[in-house]
Amino acid sequence: MKHYNILRMVTMAMLVAIGVVISPLLRVEGMCPMAHLINITAAVLLGPVDALLVAVMIGVIRMSVMGIPPLALTGAVFGATLSGILYKASKGKIWAAVLGEIIGTGIIGAIVSYPVMAFICGREGLGWLFYVPSFICGTLIGGSIAFIFLYQLQRAGVLSDIQRRLKGEDQICVK
Repeated sequence: MKHYNILRMVTMAMLVAIGVVISPLLRVEGMCPMAHLINITAAVLLGPVDALLVAVMIGVIRMSVMGIPPLALTGAVFGATLSGILYKASKGKIWAAVLGEIIGTGIIGAIVSYPVMAFICGREGLGWLFYVPSFICGTLIGGSIAFIFLYQLQRAGVLSDIQRRLKGEDQICVK
């Protein structure tokens, strides 16, 4: 079982809250750039599993409170997870996290959205690639913002410190 420290859980909760609040900014159906900003940030700070959890929580809240269609989930979970996986595989390259979001959401999530919206939600006139252009545009916008934000944290020398603290490596053990 994964050990969660308080700082890690609070960070996840804050990312969920920020994700829900800023998701309406620049949003049109099928394109939510601010969600991609949060996905990539969560992937870099917390890793693929926790980024997936953050994306699911944001999606469920947006769907239940804001009436957003299931695109809130299909357009987030693959990108958040792949972003974290590619970030780890590249040994901490921010561009790899952005690329993971673009491929995971812009391509995989967009294609998975077709059957969800066509067969489950009853939308007609959709093709397999219907959501790809808008999802790619959204990931490029959100990914660019995330890249600049995370690069500036890295350049200032605080990104690795934040990551270390979130992993619990700076915890003081009391016996």
